[in-house]
Parts: sequence; structure tokens; C-alpha cells
Amino acid sequence: MSKKKYLFFDIDGTLAAGGYENFYIPDSAKLAIDKLKKAGHFLCIATGRSQALAIDTMKDLGFENMVSDGGYGVTINNSLIGIKPLPKKEIVALIRECQEKGFPWGIQIDNSATRTVPDDRFQKVAHDIYMKQRIVEGLDPENYENIYKAYVACSIEEEKTLKSLKNLPWYRFHENYLFVEPSYKSVGIKKVMDYFGADYKDAVVFGDSGNDISMFKDDWTKVAMGNAIPELKELADYVTDDVDKNGIYNACEKLGLYTPVTC
Repeated sequence: MSKKKYLFFDIDGTLAAGGYENFYIPDSAKLAIDKLKKAGHFLCIATGRSQALAIDTMKDLGFENMVSDGGYGVTINNSLIGIKPLPKKEIVALIRECQEKGFPWGIQIDNSATRTVPDDRFQKVAHDIYMKQRIVEGLDPENYENIYKAYVACSIEEEKTLKSLKNLPWYRFHENYLFVEPSYKSVGIKKVMDYFGADYKDAVVFGDSGNDISMFKDDWTKVAMGNAIPELKELADYVTDDVDKNGIYNACEKLGLYTPVTC
């Protein structure tokens, strides 16, 4: 007897290979997704990306549900339920410290693919292709009710001087700048599970990086990619192959997820 499972997939490094510059979904992952749908399982994206930056990938893969914004955003049946902002006081404190130290910065003030910055210095340092940029002269975070992410252009050594970072979740995915963004994917996953009245033990999560750690600590099945960081592999119930070496397909086969759901 095969029971319906609720599958949550990180995007970058898990479903997708190639990084931002050469982004692609391996054919084996597409085949796995098709077989999982036919088997009758529930499929959901679980990404640190903002909802606006992940929605196209979600739709291209034929998904209708997504945990976005590091767990702070939830989309169900193609409708955005909501996105919780970062704590404003702590974000403002970080920006003020960046201003004092002369570090270029930017903030995300809405659900879009655009970063808002006070001048052109951030792009000159970051050389970023991840988001569009909008310059607002005199930009002040105090003027915005909701701030969903922040970005700081600084070196690894410089980041150590930012005391305000201690009060915020952040990651460095690029050499030239860091992301200040939620890292609570498990929170969003539980919201989705609760919405459908599903047992948490019926969830299966797939990930590879530091911002996946939160969803590798609960009592559900945890699958780390072969290319995952060591910390994630230590928390995993099963370590599969690399993302570009049939990792998703092989993991789902190993877990018996291609068998049609009967209950």
C-alpha cells in the first residue's frame, strides 16, 4: 500500500543545476516530477527566492504550490496567501550600520524581481545579474512598512564587522555581497501541511544548502543532494546523487515514490 506524500523541493542546487547564469532543470528531474504527479503525490517548491522570482519556475514545472521567501511566503493552488516581512527594527539597524561603514546596500520592499537601492554603488561592487535594480535617491528603510529582504555588498572580512547581522538571518551565495533573508522553510512547510490537514510525518523534503537546514530538523523524511553541504548531509535520512547526475530521480526511486498512491 502506497501512501500519499507531500514533497517539498528546493530549487537552486536541488531541482535546478547550473547556477543563476546557466540555470536549467535536468531532464531526469522533469521525468521524476511527471512520474510523481502520476503517482498521486503532492508537489511543492520550497525556496529562499522571493515569490516573484520563483513563480515562473513553479509554473514551468507544473507546480501549483510553493513555500517562498525562505519560509515566509506561501502560495497555494497558484494563489499567494501572504508573505511575512523581516523585523523592521533590526533591518533598519543593519542599514544604518552599513551607512556608517560605507557598505553599499539595497532592500526589497515588495514582491518583485527588483532591488531598491539609494545609488549605483551596489551594482558596481556586486556585479549582480540576479535582480533588476531601482535607484531611489535618499532611500530610507524607515519609510517602508514592509521590508522582505536586504542586500549588503561587502567582503567576507568586512561582514565580520557588521554587528547588526547577529540579529538577522543571512547567507552569502556570492563573493561580492550577502543576502539578508528568512531561513525558516520549515515554518512555511508546516503552514502548507496544516492547510491540507496533512500529517507532518508524510512530508519529504529535498535540499542542498545552508538555507535548507531549518527543514532538515523536523520529524519527516529528509533528502540531501550529493552536492549538498556537509552539514545538511549529516541531518539527512538519505543522501542522493548530485543534481546533475539524476539526483532527484534516483532519490524518488529509492524511496518508492513512483508507486501509485492507494491511500
